[in-house]
Amino acid sequence: MNWTIERLGRRGDGVALRGDERALAPLTLPGEEIAGEVADGRIAQPKIVTPSPDRVRPICTHYRACGGCSLMHASEGFTAEWKAQVVAAALAAHGIEARVDGVDTSPLQSRRRAVLSGKRTKKGALLGFHARASDVIVDLAECHILHPAIMAALPLLRRVVVTGASRQAELTLTVIHTPEGLDVTVTGGKPMEPALFAALAALAEEGDLARLTWDGESITRRAPALPMGRARMVPPPAAFLQATAEGEAALLSEVRRITQGASRIADLFSGCGTFTLPLAETAEMHAVEGLDAPLRALDSAWRAASGLRRVTTELRDLARRPLLPDELTEFDAIVIDPPRAGAAAQVAQIAHARVPRLAFVACDPVNFSKDARILVDAGYRIESLRVIDQFRFSPHVEIVAHLTLA
Repeated sequence: MNWTIERLGRRGDGVALRGDERALAPLTLPGEEIAGEVADGRIAQPKIVTPSPDRVRPICTHYRACGGCSLMHASEGFTAEWKAQVVAAALAAHGIEARVDGVDTSPLQSRRRAVLSGKRTKKGALLGFHARASDVIVDLAECHILHPAIMAALPLLRRVVVTGASRQAELTLTVIHTPEGLDVTVTGGKPMEPALFAALAALAEEGDLARLTWDGESITRRAPALPMGRARMVPPPAAFLQATAEGEAALLSEVRRITQGASRIADLFSGCGTFTLPLAETAEMHAVEGLDAPLRALDSAWRAASGLRRVTTELRDLARRPLLPDELTEFDAIVIDPPRAGAAAQVAQIAHARVPRLAFVACDPVNFSKDARILVDAGYRIESLRVIDQFRFSPHVEIVAHLTLA
């Protein structure tokens, strides 16, 4: 007896049913009939018996092995609708009705930040993403999501791995494409010594890398500045940034619209200033972040820019020590972009402060829904909601929501 895929789970695997049995099946779509053996609740190698009309041929030869993508077998229309449904279902589970107004999907070859794994071999090096549910590295010969500048640098980065990795170690390479060139941060390599420094510096110069950082030590001196509105921000090594320039622009456009006309805005979990710096063109900003390095990068970018309004910064762990109502009431709008775990402690204080409007950026629909429930109970309503899909072919979902007091 074959299995039938009922739906996709949050991580993109199909939920397969066969009588009273239930299992997860990767690379499947709702409505498909599949065959396969189940082990530990998972059908690792499903055979498609009856395909979905939404099934398409994957465009990458690595797809069945590589863990970087998990929805390349689904049509673009299906994926966008499914991501919107994931958000709506998460909100409905907490008693909130809201319509997703649209899905903005980043184009192919637009991912400007990637975390790659590298390992030295007898013949050279492996460099790429881990295989699905495995620690095996899939050596990239092609990739349809990474920016072409990153793909062009893979041969050089393999030489970096050969130069600086021991035979047993696995390196982590955070690679960011900037207008100044690639910003590469490597961890897990050999201890630094003069010969290694000289070899890495030569490779960085040959590859025209803007910056190469080796386990915290800078090899090059060129600043990989990124434009953020009128400012140019130099991020700390391996900094968190929005994954694509197009996704960042879509988020910023919505946040600008939501906060339009506000004169004093708090940017909570501000990071390096994705929203703070552009919004400072028209409003005074107060940026609050729990990590020192991105906050210093934000402040330096503001001080070097011209034509921006006043920006103040505050180093503060908002999960442990959220801004209190008397600190929040001086703002007429709040931008909040918490980590995946959400911001329950801070949201509770915002609910008490009753700041009139919020631009809420979230990367986990379930935890966003929990936070939204707190706000709705305090009298807020969701005016608009968009999905920003920067992680094409993956189940990852990002949201930007406009909340106002009812």
